[in-house]
Amino acid sequence: MSAIFNHTIIAAADPAESAQFYVDILEAEHTESWGVFSNIMLSEGVMLQFASPPPGFDISPVHMAFLCTDDHFDRAVALLNERSLEYWADPQRSRLQETNTGHGGRGVYFLDPSGMYLELITKPYL
Repeated sequence: MSAIFNHTIIAAADPAESAQFYVDILEAEHTESWGVFSNIMLSEGVMLQFASPPPGFDISPVHMAFLCTDDHFDRAVALLNERSLEYWADPQRSRLQETNTGHGGRGVYFLDPSGMYLELITKPYL
């Protein structure tokens, strides 16, 4: 059996703002925070920790994809629309305000408040 993913730190210009964004979009829960971290909990005990990068370091965007139900997907896209946030059907960002139907499900790409590349999918790729 391989190791189980437990948590990651996500660089954020405003950790509390980013944590709230993920709570809203991912329908996650706030959990105990400490020190420089604003923490949230996803299903299966996976924790996302948001913190400002150390002085002298820039925020480098990374891509993170999250699997959700069709109903959750609909609510997330509605929230992106409600907040007038851009989203795309493709990672190249050429199909603005569209979703895709790749891999037997639906998908959408968007940015978090600090510029991380996020993706919601309703079916796993494999």
